[in-house]
Amino acid sequence: MGMTGPADIANSTEPKDVVRRQYLASASGDLAALQATLAPDVEWTEMAGFPLGGTYRTPEGVTENVMEPLAAAWEGWTAHDDTYIAQGEDVVVLARYTARNRTTGRDINVRVAHHFTVRGGLIVRFEQFADTAKVRDAMA
Repeated sequence: MGMTGPADIANSTEPKDVVRRQYLASASGDLAALQATLAPDVEWTEMAGFPLGGTYRTPEGVTENVMEPLAAAWEGWTAHDDTYIAQGEDVVVLARYTARNRTTGRDINVRVAHHFTVRGGLIVRFEQFADTAKVRDAMA
């Protein structure tokens, strides 16, 4: 299996390509492109203990309650998607967050795992697993 270029990823409904589009949109701050990867009835869960812990619904709900507050609180918030494990509609991504807290000036470099469920070319479910203590420490 050869490498796929950006054009292939842009139109692909393969679960891992849809998930990759979400990370690219997030990294570039393109919230409209990010919303376009999410199903209308998406369930997006940030881990309990994470600053935004909870489950959010609708693409707008996700960007307004997760992406926008993260950008406001952290400089350069980025999820680096290192490794993809895809099976059927499930995609697990091993990643890390890097950012600088705008209030304390402290940096984070935290390992995370993300579990996506993709159906019909859209993300229907997301669950975050993260070292929440390191994130909270950088905020204190």
